[in-house]
Amino acid sequence: MTRSQIFRHSAFKENSVWKQILGICSTLAVTNLMLNSLIMGIGVIFSLAFANLTISLVRNYIPRSVRMMTQTLIIAFYVIIVDIFLKAYLPAISKQLGPYVGLIITNCILMGRAEAFAAKNKPLDSFIDGIGAGFGYTLVLLAIALIREILGFGSLFGFTILGDWWIKWAIMVMAPSAFFILAIFIWIINNKYYKGKA
Repeated sequence: MTRSQIFRHSAFKENSVWKQILGICSTLAVTNLMLNSLIMGIGVIFSLAFANLTISLVRNYIPRSVRMMTQTLIIAFYVIIVDIFLKAYLPAISKQLGPYVGLIITNCILMGRAEAFAAKNKPLDSFIDGIGAGFGYTLVLLAIALIREILGFGSLFGFTILGDWWIKWAIMVMAPSAFFILAIFIWIINNKYYKGKA
C-alpha cells in the first residue's frame, strides 16, 4: 500500500471506533464539548503516531517475551509528554479531561495499532498509520461532540450559537447521550458499508 492508502485505511476503512469498537470509554467521556474532544484527539494522534514510529524502529530488538510490556512503556512515555504539556499550558482543559489523558496509555487503539501494524512494518509507514488511526478517532469524537455541545449547551467551541430561546437538553451533557449517538453512528456507517458490499 502507498502511504496515502495506509492513512485512508487506518482512518476510515478500519476506523478504530466505528469499525473495531475500540476506545469507547474516552469517546463517551470527553465528547460533551468540541474543544475537549479536539484536544483529546490531538493528544491521541501525537501519542499514537510517535509510539508507532518508536515501536517500529525497535521492533527487531524487542524480545518476544516482553513485547507487550515494552510497547506499553513506549506508549506511556508519549502520553506522559501530552499530560505534562496540558497541565503546563492548558490547565483548565487538563482539569476537564481529568484522568482520561492518562488513560490513553491503556487505550486499546494504541495497543491495537502497535501490535497490528507498528510491530510488523517500516517506521515511516507506522507513523502514517498512527496519524491515520488517531485522525479517525478524532473525527468520531468531534462528530459526537458537535451534536452534544449544540443540543446540550447551545454553543460551539464555547461560543453561543443558539439564543435564549433554546431549551438546553440536559441529557446531552451526560455520558449516556454519547453512548446512543455513537451507537447510531456505528449502525449508520456499518449498515451503509455492508450494503455497499452486497
